[in-house]
Amino acid sequence: MVRILLSRAAAASIEPQLVALPVTPVYLGEDPPDDLEVAWASTDVLWDHDLREEMFAAVVAAPAVRWMHTNSSGVEGAAFTELLRRGATVTSSHVHAPIIAEYVLRTVLDWFQRPEEWQAARRERQWLKHDFREVLGTTWLIVGMGAIGSEVAVRARAFGTRVIGVRRTPQGDEPVDQLISPSEVLDLLPAADVVVLAIPGNAATAGMVDANFLRLMRKDSVLVNVGRGSLIDEDALRDALDRGALDAALLDVAATEPPPADSFLWTHPKVVLTPHTSGHGTGIHRRAVELFADNLARHVSGEPLLNVEHAGDVSR
Repeated sequence: MVRILLSRAAAASIEPQLVALPVTPVYLGEDPPDDLEVAWASTDVLWDHDLREEMFAAVVAAPAVRWMHTNSSGVEGAAFTELLRRGATVTSSHVHAPIIAEYVLRTVLDWFQRPEEWQAARRERQWLKHDFREVLGTTWLIVGMGAIGSEVAVRARAFGTRVIGVRRTPQGDEPVDQLISPSEVLDLLPAADVVVLAIPGNAATAGMVDANFLRLMRKDSVLVNVGRGSLIDEDALRDALDRGALDAALLDVAATEPPPADSFLWTHPKVVLTPHTSGHGTGIHRRAVELFADNLARHVSGEPLLNVEHAGDVSR
């Protein structure tokens, strides 16, 4: 029997699979056995600090764990690093990608179209019109062409944009008009109307959006970050926005979450800040359960798992 560590809520969501497959659930709060083989960091675990810490500590302490699945799209953190170092398999959940892509399109469209002006006029019962910037014909530079970046590219191209994708290791099926390597990003920045960051945060990507990066962006360009707050040097961003080096920063993440009360991110007129919520679509829980159930059946039968992560992977 395959012993799997999970929360009781997660077990309830896949009860038919737990009954049908040769697996034995081990619930958080119980002492994990020495032969613990699988762990599932479901959404309820990831959102609860105590449950998350309990699971990660148990997994690191369990020498027999062969596979851990997380409902997050990123695998930053000591527990994942340790498992990968041991040669265990870590799989992630890209179920957030479609809704994050919708978020990206909405934030850009909102900034371009300025709907708050229509709303203000309506409140005053005024029939006021304004011209607004079109997405059609713009160039998008998407840094990271994994699940999230690819979903953004598909939707952006549907609006008539030209998409330049950035990926360290090309797969050959990226939905873009041009694919470049990370070393070419700075050369292409002056051509981009919209720059989307869709990569994980790690030592290789920390502070990649620095003063030089921002200096090369167009004055009418928009920076969108749905990756990690660590990707951006926030001091350099504030200076660039104050100088008019770019038009706006549309951020779903920050270096510190939530930002300090005196952070410019709360008040700057060229910043749109949301609370790391771009992936909170109503369909993510269903998709996450379906993905893990599929992978659990694959694990039991010895088939290849979906969404396998690799140490040092920054290709998203």
